Amino acid sequence: MSKEKKSNVILLEATGKADFPEDFIHEYHTHLFCHRGTAAFIFNNEPYKCKAGEFVFWFADSRIADLSFSKNFKASVLLVEKEFLNDNIPDLSRSIDATLHSNRYPVLHLHDKEDKHRIMLNFQLLYDKLKQTEHRFYDEVLKLQMRLFILEMWHIFSNDFEHRKRTMQTGTLYARFIHLLQEHSMREREVQFYANQLNITAKYLNSICKQNSGVTASEWIQRFAKERLELLLQNTQLNITEIANEMDFSSRSFFTRYVKKVLGVTPKEYRNRLK
Repeated sequence: MSKEKKSNVILLEATGKADFPEDFIHEYHTHLFCHRGTAAFIFNNEPYKCKAGEFVFWFADSRIADLSFSKNFKASVLLVEKEFLNDNIPDLSRSIDATLHSNRYPVLHLHDKEDKHRIMLNFQLLYDKLKQTEHRFYDEVLKLQMRLFILEMWHIFSNDFEHRKRTMQTGTLYARFIHLLQEHSMREREVQFYANQLNITAKYLNSICKQNSGVTASEWIQRFAKERLELLLQNTQLNITEIANEMDFSSRSFFTRYVKKVLGVTPKEYRNRLK
């Protein structure tokens, strides 16, 4: 694949590993809808299984291992070249939410009956637009279709997020705290905020987290903030001041001190390492 120009989009029907392009995990973002059978894999050191009627999404360069398929496996797979997708993300904050959600829940059970139809139509529309090379405004319309594709997939992720939210609302205080973190940790970094949301004291929230996970609420907040910091700093289209504003810091100097505390380097030093 490295010797030829990579296609921005590949649509294929897969019945086993041999149907996937070589090294697709590193080159492409993977969207997979399972029609029958099962697919099993290790994702970020955790085992997962996808069955008929479920959707899987892996970012390019995800830590995927031990990928295997049942004998009756069949899936529609859309592969999107990583830079092409990344360059056409329509909204930064929603992109971060979708990224973090997918990193925790790579397998989505489709709760809305329309979602299967939406996924398959979305796959086909993007692939069809790719093939319309004679279009006078080919590059522009393909990029627009890519953005529409992303928005449609975010809609499906949002359905899954809301379903999990309703489940969490009836769950334990610890589970509700983790969900609140997913929703608010971009801007809220104080234990007291989350304790107020749960109508308990900050001390009790720290105790609950320690009992359930071995770490305090403060440590959980810092972990979530760190994930968001890294994603924002990796987006070189944003300058440091814009990132500080996105995370609701009162000043760039305060933001720099916080990044130094969490990442061990300043924002500028972190970005220099990416070069």
